[in-house]
Amino acid sequence: MDIDLIFKIAAIGIVVAILNQLLQRSGREEQAMMTTIAGLVVVLMMIVTEISKLFDTIKNVFNL
Repeated sequence: MDIDLIFKIAAIGIVVAILNQLLQRSGREEQAMMTTIAGLVVVLMMIVTEISKLFDTIKNVFNL
């Protein structure tokens, strides 16, 4: 796992948090929630690909 992945996830979290605060202060709570959900989905997709790579590595190590 690269340190770049951690930085990408942190950057997405910071951007989503800022957008969330801006949208909530302007009275757009629904859009703020959608932004948060979109950020969560993006991060989960990044993690799923890394977990897939982990399982492939485990299969190769144990010759499954």
